[in-house]
Amino acid sequence: MSSHCETEDTFEDDDLSPPAAAVGAGAGAGCHRLVADAGAAGVRLDKWLSTSLPDLSRARLQMLVRSGLVEIDGRTIVDPALRIKPGQTACVREPVTVPDAPAPLPMPLDVLHEDEHLIVVNKPPGLVVHPGAGNPDRTLVNGLLHHCGGRLSTGSDPQRPGIVHRLDKDTSGVLVAAKTDAAHEALAGQFAARLPGRTYLALVWGTPMPPAGTIEGQIGRHPKNRQKMAVLDPGAGKYACTHYRTLEVFCGGEISLVECRLETGRTHQVRVHLSSCALPLVGDPLYGRKSVPRAWAGRLRGFERQALHAVEVAFTHPVTGETLRFRAEPPEDMGALIETIRRNTNR
Repeated sequence: MSSHCETEDTFEDDDLSPPAAAVGAGAGAGCHRLVADAGAAGVRLDKWLSTSLPDLSRARLQMLVRSGLVEIDGRTIVDPALRIKPGQTACVREPVTVPDAPAPLPMPLDVLHEDEHLIVVNKPPGLVVHPGAGNPDRTLVNGLLHHCGGRLSTGSDPQRPGIVHRLDKDTSGVLVAAKTDAAHEALAGQFAARLPGRTYLALVWGTPMPPAGTIEGQIGRHPKNRQKMAVLDPGAGKYACTHYRTLEVFCGGEISLVECRLETGRTHQVRVHLSSCALPLVGDPLYGRKSVPRAWAGRLRGFERQALHAVEVAFTHPVTGETLRFRAEPPEDMGALIETIRRNTNR
């Protein structure tokens, strides 16, 4: 008796739409997805779940079922004794307790600019921006609260103080946070109006054709995989626009370094747009290639994230009116990868 299991994680994205309502204690939920195989035929639901999810006790799973937090093929089930059929898909939503407000936590920050109204940092890869389901602490917000002495804007979500825009967990680069509510409101207005200039560097498989251009398309949740976003039909999702240009082409066109300038900021926008053009990011676990060419396997060993870096952000200071521009070169891992690819190209 076995199953295939995936766990839905919270998206750390760069979507500039207004943040969702705060997640209170017990309100958020991660989803464990399971598919029953032939060995599960006729087995009680609670027994099958406890075997498939050994970290959760059978009593805990029975409580989740009776609370309406388990679905079978999209239908809510409240009977733990239900008999399972092969091929059925279950979704188990486990409530996650998130603190009412993030706590300050000391951590090293690469501060590019700071004044009494805002702070600009160079976020390293692997750091989640704000608390959420699965990431209750040790986020950039916790570090900013400590660094700024708790002085960050409240915004509309107590879990995201100061956060005006976001980056994926494994995307590095420049990020702006507000210290005051007035600065937050003004900066959020700029981002909503698409005024700030935001530029990314991406390593992609393949060669963009033409070498420069614009990718447009509605982006929304993937219809079959909620962990992913996708380019949808007109009228669905949110309008997204990415301007790109090719900076370098390596190894006869196998890999390219591409600069992307965002006109909008949707969830996973650069990753989705480039992937939709058959230019998936190197190292992207969600939208990337299913398999890496054997010749590249050794060269890419140890690089376990999407090769995406927010290299520059430009905006108008919300108080002084000054045009500010901040740039941060790719971190060591991505910089070393680019140099490795260059060396192999020049051999």
